[in-house]
Amino acid sequence: MEALIQRVRGEFREMPGLRLTFAQACRLWQLDPITCAAVLERLTRDGVLLQTRQGHYVAVPRPRPLEAPFDRPKRAVS
Repeated sequence: MEALIQRVRGEFREMPGLRLTFAQACRLWQLDPITCAAVLERLTRDGVLLQTRQGHYVAVPRPRPLEAPFDRPKRAVS
């Protein structure tokens, strides 16, 4: 089961715009509904996925790394 969870997590990571209904997820990974529900519930509980109001499962957006501080050129003193 853990390998399956990692596989599904990897699919969502590799395809950031992936948006699946429950039925689509079952078909994509060829899972029976009970197994698919367990995987999606676990990833949702772990904060990897969220379920939209329309019922789609999507990856939780990852925070972007902070950019290097912007160095402003020093003004010449006249």
